[in-house]
Amino acid sequence: MSEPIMNTSAGGDAVTDTIRHRVLTPGWTVVIMAMTAAAVLLSIYQLFNIGSMVGWVILDLSYLDLMVALLLPIVFLVFPMRPSDKNRRTPPIYDLALFAGTFVLGCYLAWIAVPAVEGGWEYFAPASARILGFVLWALMIEAVRRTGGLALTIIVLIFSFYPPFAESMPGPLQGAQQSLWEVSQYYLFSSEAIFGIPMRAFGKLVIGFVIFGVALQHTGAGRFFIDLAFALLGNVRGGGAKVAIFSSGLLGSMSGSVITNVLTTGRLTIPAMRRTGFGKETAAAVEACASTGGVLMPPVMGATAFVMASFLNVPYIEIAVAAVIPSLLYYLGLFLQIDAYAARKSLKGLPREELPKLGAVFRRGWHYLFALVLLVYLLLYMKQEALAPYYATAVLLIANQIFGKRLGWSDLKHFLYETGQVLAELVAILGAIGLIIGALSVTGLVGSIATDLVLLAGGNVYALLLMGAATSFILGMGMTVTAAYVFLAIVLAPSLVTAGLDPMAVHMFILYWGMLSYITPPVALGAFAAATISGATPMQAGFSAMRLGSIIYFIPFFFVLEPALILNGAPMQIAVVLASALAGVLLIASSTQGYLIGYGTFGDGAMAMAVRVIVFAGGVLFAFPGSEDMGIGHWDAVLAGAVIAAIGLGFGLLTRKLAPG
Repeated sequence: MSEPIMNTSAGGDAVTDTIRHRVLTPGWTVVIMAMTAAAVLLSIYQLFNIGSMVGWVILDLSYLDLMVALLLPIVFLVFPMRPSDKNRRTPPIYDLALFAGTFVLGCYLAWIAVPAVEGGWEYFAPASARILGFVLWALMIEAVRRTGGLALTIIVLIFSFYPPFAESMPGPLQGAQQSLWEVSQYYLFSSEAIFGIPMRAFGKLVIGFVIFGVALQHTGAGRFFIDLAFALLGNVRGGGAKVAIFSSGLLGSMSGSVITNVLTTGRLTIPAMRRTGFGKETAAAVEACASTGGVLMPPVMGATAFVMASFLNVPYIEIAVAAVIPSLLYYLGLFLQIDAYAARKSLKGLPREELPKLGAVFRRGWHYLFALVLLVYLLLYMKQEALAPYYATAVLLIANQIFGKRLGWSDLKHFLYETGQVLAELVAILGAIGLIIGALSVTGLVGSIATDLVLLAGGNVYALLLMGAATSFILGMGMTVTAAYVFLAIVLAPSLVTAGLDPMAVHMFILYWGMLSYITPPVALGAFAAATISGATPMQAGFSAMRLGSIIYFIPFFFVLEPALILNGAPMQIAVVLASALAGVLLIASSTQGYLIGYGTFGDGAMAMAVRVIVFAGGVLFAFPGSEDMGIGHWDAVLAGAVIAAIGLGFGLLTRKLAPG
């Protein structure tokens, strides 16, 4: 390939490192590597049940306490307290004090975990333990401030200090009041607070997949998947954008981070799009949309999917299976829009001689695909969701040393160091989210909010869905996706399930709408990150991403109303609903870009715009699964969509013939 495409490596997270992380001295780097290695070995010991073999079984609470002791202190070394501290390679004394205090506290909590569980310390803790609760509470808030940002920190502060004022709150926000003295013990020892569902999901599921994702990046899988995408799609029309969709979808699924994915794959795909005629805003929008969808794409997805599995108490693979059709519909819509855009603009692909050869790419990186296939096999057939990523990582590293570009000692150190950074950040965020869960749980607010929401919506499921979509989107702007999801899974999901909707579809609905803030102004962080690479105006890139990803605004409503779209139904029902959804996505994508395969362009001007609006409406009805409450069956919607789309397209043909010239 030519230099303009290959000018940057796609591996690693160097861009994000320089933005957020302190660069430490070699000595402190070794400390972080040692603590990360200890945390990984501890997870292997616990998840592979080695304790039963050697006669020393670790209590689950002790295990999570030790994870906090090993990983949370890393936050105070790597993430500076103030922006001005970022250039200090040796952490200042206050960070060292927080580091040491967190480590000692975590180890002590692991030591007293057995008497805490046996004595019911979440309600009857001794005074010394309650004081420790206040200490960990403060440490979690400071850690999430450094990793999750100010908005999430404010939300955590408000909710964690809510219990003492619960009885004084108005209406639906009123709960059972608890003193700070009682709350501190609950936050520390309850299975519904700091060490609740999010942290348990981390310790049992998330950690292994994070290690696997980082291993893929550091062994060169990112480079391989991008080369594979260029070899397959680089020379077709709109090839640079289609490469972005293919590669960012794959890598986003493994990294679980929209911004990281944009800043890695985008450095290659955006210049390629620009070379082939895509505008700056469109190039940024394509990369942002592709990276956002990657976090919703099986088999790995993002950390939120594992938390969801814990909330629903189902195997993670059920979440991955449920996400297959929605994610494919999203990427199909994105792909069709890119193809229509390229056809309308007469954009060509990249010259074949500049692209890598498919055979050479496979010979160089087949072992990456082998590791992914092994992971899927272990998840689907062996049902080893907790252990699968460890096996896949081991096979990947061994195969890479034999068949790939061997990792040297410096590469392995970087791999271990980056793994520690990611795991520490997740522990800080998930622990802080646990404070929100604890506050809602100890005050009994969860049940009352769910009831009040149903009453507020008048029992109307569609009003509840619209309220849920708006709330998910708003929270997604100020919180991490995981934090927004957890909050709404507690507060909103029970209301929707009570209204008769499928629990899996409800939780997926919340996840999708929480993700939309990455491509929707005024926040649109994914689009803004891509705009820094393409040179586009951030807000214009955001609006372009919003249009390109338009299908994702409809998909959650489709599958929450028709669970067959998350593979919950009879095979024939799934096939019929999927077929109509595919036709609807085709029409929606085509009308958005003004070009339909086999039909041509819709033209310009007011008449053409009217045609596009009519076809768009027909597409939405085609994909709409029907609703008994609205008195519209699935076939009624399909028939109405077909008629409306046919009228729109026929009107378009008529205006073409009548047009002068």
